[in-house]
Amino acid sequence: MPQNQQSHRKDEHISLAEKYYHAAEPNAFDQVRLRHDALPETDVAAIQTTATVGKWQWPFPLYIEAMTGGSTQTGALNARLGKIAAATHLPMATGSQSVAIKDASLAPTFSCVRDNDPQGLVFGNLGAGHSLTAAKTAIKMLNADALELHLNVVQELVMPEGDRHFKWLANIQAITTALPIPVIIKEVGFGISRPTMTKLYQAGVRYLDLGGHGGTNFADIENRRRPQREMSYLSDFGLSTVESLLAVQDHPADLTILAAGGIRTPLDAIKALILGADAVGMAGVVLHKLLHHTDAEVIQWLQDWQAQFKLLMALVGATTIADLHQMTDKLILSPDLLAYQTTLKK
Repeated sequence: MPQNQQSHRKDEHISLAEKYYHAAEPNAFDQVRLRHDALPETDVAAIQTTATVGKWQWPFPLYIEAMTGGSTQTGALNARLGKIAAATHLPMATGSQSVAIKDASLAPTFSCVRDNDPQGLVFGNLGAGHSLTAAKTAIKMLNADALELHLNVVQELVMPEGDRHFKWLANIQAITTALPIPVIIKEVGFGISRPTMTKLYQAGVRYLDLGGHGGTNFADIENRRRPQREMSYLSDFGLSTVESLLAVQDHPADLTILAAGGIRTPLDAIKALILGADAVGMAGVVLHKLLHHTDAEVIQWLQDWQAQFKLLMALVGATTIADLHQMTDKLILSPDLLAYQTTLKK
């Protein structure tokens, strides 16, 4: 399998994401606390984790977020992720398929996900500037159930060889309108503001992945690929996932909100769902587990994670996922988040 520049970059991304992964690194979810009620009146045995996520009913409001594919190394990781997603009944997205659009010999590094998860929900992934023809190719490659179109302006600008043309909205509208499957517009770690949400909704978008700051940092990763590392000042740029969730509260009822970026624990997921997410995605923490553990161990970790999530639902007094969405009165926000929330009302 050829190792072209894009394939090499895929391997670099994995290496750098793991090198600078810090499990305990704080993020905005630490600025959200939940009011404790000592009489939750719940029963763990009665808890239902089924979640309505757009057109789907998921058994659990969690998905494996886009990570990888496009090289021999990352293809092997995708194959493992497909097996893990199948075993845990979690939807999963691949990394960007653009490399395989340019070089069809790399398609197996993505299609292996579907090979190993024939009955699961699998999402394709392309940059928002790709053509409708490319989108159809990406979908066919995976027999995808949905297509993520990612927004990655910050990453591209810091990337030494990145794109410099970002007129995407009309293309997003055209692809969203033309495709027979859901199109998920996804940020890659810098968040979504309310004005952006409004523009996308008006363009026909009904699935939005907020992809906020707090998880894998592509500004930092791409800057470390620059010889002088001179754009480090963007390492803290963007809206956090929490800020993005606050920004899109009171969104249209038919807009599905996915929250990824900095989800580390079941408690983070509970907070995100109370803040308004329909489901949450994890990437960096899953990749870290994947690189250091066997498939069986990763599967067990995810199953334990899901079990703990149910315990936390009981703790906060929720029997269903819909209950969590009605618990905003339990949120205790930090002064910084309260100040930010105030700006949203102006």
